[in-house]
Amino acid sequence: MFFDERVPVETILVPNPETEGLGAGEYEVIGQKVTHRLAQRPGSYVILKYVRQVIKRRDDQSLHCAPAPAAVIEGGRADVSFLAGVLIDKFLYHLPLYRQHQRLLAAGIEVSRQWLTQLVLSCALLLAPIVTAQLQGIRRARVKAMDETPIKVGRKGQGKLKTGYFWPIWGDTDDGGGGDIVFLYRPSRAAVHVREGLGENPGQDSVLISDGYSAYARYSAHTGITHAQCWAHARRHFEHAKSIEPEAVAEALARIGELYACEKAISQQGLSGTQKAAYRAAHARPVVDAFFTWSEEQACAAALLPSNPLTKALHYVLERREGLSV
Repeated sequence: MFFDERVPVETILVPNPETEGLGAGEYEVIGQKVTHRLAQRPGSYVILKYVRQVIKRRDDQSLHCAPAPAAVIEGGRADVSFLAGVLIDKFLYHLPLYRQHQRLLAAGIEVSRQWLTQLVLSCALLLAPIVTAQLQGIRRARVKAMDETPIKVGRKGQGKLKTGYFWPIWGDTDDGGGGDIVFLYRPSRAAVHVREGLGENPGQDSVLISDGYSAYARYSAHTGITHAQCWAHARRHFEHAKSIEPEAVAEALARIGELYACEKAISQQGLSGTQKAAYRAAHARPVVDAFFTWSEEQACAAALLPSNPLTKALHYVLERREGLSV
């Protein structure tokens, strides 16, 4: 069992029954054996009670009292530690507010569920400027990636939910440190949301990485940004054909795997900037060229129906050759 320094350790001394009745000079401790067990304590909440003295000066009879400590939410009854805990439990560990409310009641603390909802909204409004700053930084990045994923949100009718979309946007950093990711929520998958997220001026020499959704291609044509297609999405189409055409799919995945091996080598060698570009030109481009030569041969030679998953995968990559070669 491994645990780091953040985990509190409670030491319990277990007495040796053989020492019972013996004086300190009648035995010698020559060592110790240690056993670790993972334990759990009930969830801990605490009420912070701030007591502020009200004084009256004797010289002028004026009254004075120290102000209450500043709160993240002005006039709020929730400490910053509680606010952070609610947000982390809800959004990182997916613990709904009604369950958090039940846990508070079990701990002897009665608050309304509406109050918890209001806290989350207030925190979201406080965090909004940070998201805006992150999005501005992503737009300034030379390399960006964008995708969209459906999420059920809001009632559409009896027993039905509406479908909304998260549009995650990522921007690379100049130092190769990873970059920021912002999840924009929009009610639909309309192409206008690509422009809303990335802006009308992506910057000179910028690159957008995406899947094959046509909205990204239209944005690229409109703004002049270089459109790089995503190899992970291309790979997924071959995965869908694995059970029907195992040999051809194995060949395709092996060839794509060589690209991932190039990226792993770049990471291990700590290459950046022009060094990355030179390595890819020398090692990745021949792999890409050979892959598309193989794909064309497969598409011409194989007597496959248009509905065959391998046919669809081959057509997917061949139609996007330019983007996949960026």
